[in-house]
Amino acid sequence: MNEVEVFVGNCCAINFDNFDLWLKGYSASEATMLEQKKINLKTYGITMEDLHSDIVDHYRLFVGLEEMLKTPPRLGYQTVYQLDGDTTSLLIQKYYSFDAPVIREIFGRKLNSRSRKDLDDISEETGVSVRSCRRQFDNAKRVFKTVEELRGRLVDNIQLHFCLKESLAKDYAAIVFISNNRFETGKKKLNYMTFADFAACANHMISNWSYSSEDCQDHEDMDVDMDRDFLLDLREVKVLTERDYVEEHKGLMLRALQQSMNEKVLTEMDSNFRSVSKIIITIAYGLNHSKESRDIFIDIYEKLIEPWVQMLWSKSDVQLFLSSFKDTAQQLDVFRSSPKLVKVWERYMQTFCPCVLQMYPR
Repeated sequence: MNEVEVFVGNCCAINFDNFDLWLKGYSASEATMLEQKKINLKTYGITMEDLHSDIVDHYRLFVGLEEMLKTPPRLGYQTVYQLDGDTTSLLIQKYYSFDAPVIREIFGRKLNSRSRKDLDDISEETGVSVRSCRRQFDNAKRVFKTVEELRGRLVDNIQLHFCLKESLAKDYAAIVFISNNRFETGKKKLNYMTFADFAACANHMISNWSYSSEDCQDHEDMDVDMDRDFLLDLREVKVLTERDYVEEHKGLMLRALQQSMNEKVLTEMDSNFRSVSKIIITIAYGLNHSKESRDIFIDIYEKLIEPWVQMLWSKSDVQLFLSSFKDTAQQLDVFRSSPKLVKVWERYMQTFCPCVLQMYPR
């Protein structure tokens, strides 16, 4: 009698080319046509039917994995599919990847079933398939619903519950933060801003204005909200709108910038300082009120960026102005006598300045 050794295994082989096509919303038939253009079927001795059958098998596997991908930690302890750590991680990162133009369109909308009905329009606007738009919308909604009530750092919570790498977790943190605070991002004048612009601003806000800020007294509160004590303290910066302080501040600015700023910009800064200063301070203490805080991006654009662009200020001019505005304010007597005001001012301007610069047209 002949002896035969038999080995049986069920290790999953993931074809990530097929996975990418599935994520983009291509049907098995569409994927077959695309893959057929990349390989010579005769070389491998297979037919279109063989290729289609193979892709159908992979798609069936992806559908089975999808339920677990909706709660990524399950992939680490499930026993249905044998997956190594690297494969599991890549599956998760890819499944939660997104097209920036799609998320840019989702920004500012409530993540609910009514908004989901608008995905046909978003698909047409971005050129991304409706199936893929749905996956991206559902992922954003799932992350939001999971972490919105959790205490602690937003990025940490997202990484814990969705096993995402830090860069992707930060992107989702921006989505959650902007959605939770209902910031207005859909105005026509803001159409030039990309997902990356909004995400950069949101992550500055999370770092300095939310409960995860180093200056916050309660790090255990929910990171999706802005620090209420900080917002209340911001009312104190209104003192900078008093006439005497405005004139003193302007004088300090003119002396600080006379060597580094060109004469035209310096003259325009001189004549517009009072109104610009009032706008910056008004945006600060307006963060206390939900309506004003929601309009922060459009307020920055319409009240600051638009006039500066019309005056042909360069981005470096704006950077010089904001840096000096922040630093010279702390030379005023009212700051010298109030360490609390200094801390609040620093915390506000550490986010306000980079947000304005991020938004400033290239």
